[in-house]
Amino acid sequence: MKQIEVAIMGQSYLLGCPEGGEERLKEAVARVDKEMCGIRDAGKLRARERIAVLSALNLAFELAGTQAQAAAAPAREASSASDAPTSTEQAEHIDQLIGRLDAALNGDGHLL
Repeated sequence: MKQIEVAIMGQSYLLGCPEGGEERLKEAVARVDKEMCGIRDAGKLRARERIAVLSALNLAFELAGTQAQAAAAPAREASSASDAPTSTEQAEHIDQLIGRLDAALNGDGHLL
């Protein structure tokens, strides 16, 4: 297994990477770095741990939406009416998740 040094929010990490997966890992690191820097730069959070959790939730939510859309694509093609959530509904859902996470973390500042 190959090791690659990467930086996320200015902090270096040494990550293990299977042969041939370097480009995909670098793309993933770039997405995580962009997401975390975006949350930090929005000024809402400063704690690296909270930024990482929110980033993970945002990316997982995005992935779940993509997977759900891919699974629903054949059904949507078969019917003319689309029940897929709009981007506004998705944004509202993300805001609700962030609010719930903030409320949970405000209690003691620890994830576990």
